Amino acid sequence: MPPRGRTPVKATIAVPPWAPEGERYAVIWAEVSAPAASRRKGITLVNRVGIRTYLDVGPGGEPPTDFKIGEIVPQRTGDGQPRIEATVANTGQRAIDLEDGVTMSGGPSSLSAGPFPVERGTTLAPGQQGSVSILLGRDLPDGPWKFSLTLESGRIEHTRTGTLTFRRKPGTWGLAASMDSPLSLLLALAGAATSSPR
Repeated sequence: MPPRGRTPVKATIAVPPWAPEGERYAVIWAEVSAPAASRRKGITLVNRVGIRTYLDVGPGGEPPTDFKIGEIVPQRTGDGQPRIEATVANTGQRAIDLEDGVTMSGGPSSLSAGPFPVERGTTLAPGQQGSVSILLGRDLPDGPWKFSLTLESGRIEHTRTGTLTFRRKPGTWGLAASMDSPLSLLLALAGAATSSPR
């Protein structure tokens, strides 16, 4: 390929008939490495780019996707930046890549802030539990704050709301957020839908 050139590449995945039903993970990558003369000097430069692959084996179409948002904890990083970390469990049957973010409201002097995006790179396999991190603005006061955290993977989206407060000291964790119940969230949404400006 010439510099900045492009060419299509076809790849075939041969699934053996004995393969059990479920989702499999792989990567298809292109690689170019330094010439042999450079390797003899003890230095090897490798450039590689890949495409992530999810392969669904078995009948019945796409396996179900779902996840649950658990505990949400505020933190101050070592340099004092506010951060939120949420525990997430993959309860579906395929891997999830989590995106979206959080908005803050009802802060000191009725301040609002956000939305702040999720730090990219959180992938969870089926049955796996992990954490999602969100960095907020450096000048954000301690609170208390009302928050609305929305996470999505593909067409699946879940939102949790509640109240949290950051500690002032850098490098410390605050208490876990006080979560709103699903009923209070439904009532709030219903009230917003039925109210109309005069």
